[in-house]
Amino acid sequence: MEKTSIDWYSQSDQGLLNIVGQFIQETRLQQNKTQQQVAEAAGINRSTVRQIEKGNGGTLISLLQILRVLDQLPVLSAFEIQPKISPLQIAKLEQQKRQRARNNDAHNNAPKVNW
Repeated sequence: MEKTSIDWYSQSDQGLLNIVGQFIQETRLQQNKTQQQVAEAAGINRSTVRQIEKGNGGTLISLLQILRVLDQLPVLSAFEIQPKISPLQIAKLEQQKRQRARNNDAHNNAPKVNW
């Protein structure tokens, strides 16, 4: 059974924890790793992995350690801050663009003075 999309805003906090737990569990199983293997690699207790997989919470640091062990840190890309340029800054950049090219030959043909 595939979910095509999740209405994140309609989920309760517990529902979101369950989704995260399912993601962790499914990823772990796809990689053929036991809860104990993930826990040892992450430096946490197996009960913490079990709690997170069941949607019973855990700490943010534990979640990050588990994601790192499962090579799933890219899921955090949604938190990346993208610089935004205001329309005024765009206009200023457009004004700074070069409008014409200068013929440098005029400067190269000038007599050189040796002092």
